[in-house]
Amino acid sequence: MGFTVSDEVLGTLIPVAVYWIYSGIFVILGDRLDKYRLHTKAEEETKNVVSKWMVVKGVFVQQAFQIAVSLLLFTLIKDETGVPKPNPPLYIIAVQFVIAMFVLDTWQYFMHRYMHINKFLYKHIHSKHHTLVVPFAFGALYNHPLEGLILDTAGGALAFLLSGMTPRVGVFFFSFATIKTVDDHCGVWLPINFLHFLFANNSAYHDVHHQLYGTKYNFSQPFFVTWDKILGTYLPYSLVKRKEGGFEARPIKD
Repeated sequence: MGFTVSDEVLGTLIPVAVYWIYSGIFVILGDRLDKYRLHTKAEEETKNVVSKWMVVKGVFVQQAFQIAVSLLLFTLIKDETGVPKPNPPLYIIAVQFVIAMFVLDTWQYFMHRYMHINKFLYKHIHSKHHTLVVPFAFGALYNHPLEGLILDTAGGALAFLLSGMTPRVGVFFFSFATIKTVDDHCGVWLPINFLHFLFANNSAYHDVHHQLYGTKYNFSQPFFVTWDKILGTYLPYSLVKRKEGGFEARPIKD
């Protein structure tokens, strides 16, 4: 009798593995990415007020909550017969992806923006994420545990439930969402990165939000910039090459 792992367990654990594998690629490439960095190494060392080891521990805590809530959700919605739901045809999966992306974007925009508006929530919860003024890949989920629970875990659960996707489809959706989130925080602008061509919400766009001048703008995450444009919180930018190498995302204000 072979050993099998349920789609529910795969849907819980694979996105966690994807997070560390994809962010690990940026760590391994290291100095070879210097000519694509959005900030110098000196800026990263002086502006970020937490150590990278603290970031790793913080992400582990969030992912522990994420795993626990995900397994609980799958337990609550599991069919009593124990028979996995059949996966729909590709065109239905595509529709489910679009719905899930819209739900997740909508949830995260309004929750994220409210955490900036509410001074108590910003000071005691969301400011932890903004201690990384210079974002880097494995710091993408460095949040207060409560923020991680509200923004990421609850938002993901809503996207999963409202889109009607199966756990197997969820494996692919949440792995993709994880890659997108890590990429948005990677701190580099790679000309060959296809995600930058597909999505206006990218590493430079989100970098603007992490700067002091951008904390009232560019709340959208992780896919589109729709809500920022509709509600007037969109801050465009231009990418300028730095003399010492790399790029700088400079805001364009009227």
